[in-house]
Amino acid sequence: MVSQTTELLKKELPLEQELVVLSEDVVTGLVLVDIINGFCTVGAGNLAPREPNRQISGMINESARLARLFCDKKLPVMAFLDSHHPDKPEHPYPSHCIAGTDESNLVPALRWIENETNVTIRRKDCYDGYLGSMEVDGSNVFVDWVKNNQIEAILVVGVCTDICVLDFVCSTISARNRGFLAPLKDVIVYSRACATFDVPLQIARNTKGVLAHPQELMHHVGLYMAKERGAKIVNEVSFGAPK
Repeated sequence: MVSQTTELLKKELPLEQELVVLSEDVVTGLVLVDIINGFCTVGAGNLAPREPNRQISGMINESARLARLFCDKKLPVMAFLDSHHPDKPEHPYPSHCIAGTDESNLVPALRWIENETNVTIRRKDCYDGYLGSMEVDGSNVFVDWVKNNQIEAILVVGVCTDICVLDFVCSTISARNRGFLAPLKDVIVYSRACATFDVPLQIARNTKGVLAHPQELMHHVGLYMAKERGAKIVNEVSFGAPK
């Protein structure tokens, strides 16, 4: 039934994806959203997958591959890590990714980026990395990262496609449109390096306070809504030679 609904949705909301060739004449930054144990490593926490998941595994592999390419080229990388205070729950979700626990740390495939000089790591305590980059003095770590590196395009990957990735993309596009993020022009979401979680309807019906969240359907919805806001959605990424 879910697969039929998903196919119907894809027919009603078709998502045309592109191939992007990242020009080395343009400064492109890589944004890694919440690729941490608490969302991606089997059994690591309340919101972690209960068993191996192909969409999540593919997202990790593609994100790690891109991170290596960007680091080899010394291009700017920013990683958002969901990190919550135990006394500040994030409803409607159960306790997750508590600061200081391994849940809030990068997955093993990406831990190496912590030692890379071109990588900025930002721990955040909300869905949206843009808002989570705000400091008490009104400055914004993400905005500063874009401006200091003169970033003209960002490539966004991570989890969850329809929650933290989408919220970050929407805020970033709004800020760009208002002129807060010059010289940023393009916000690109790489679909094969994004993923979301799966809660089948039958489980949601039998679990108080839990909403159904079919993975493939919600992944598509997240990408569609990001494109509707003005992001470029791509399913293949490569680097081109300088002109």
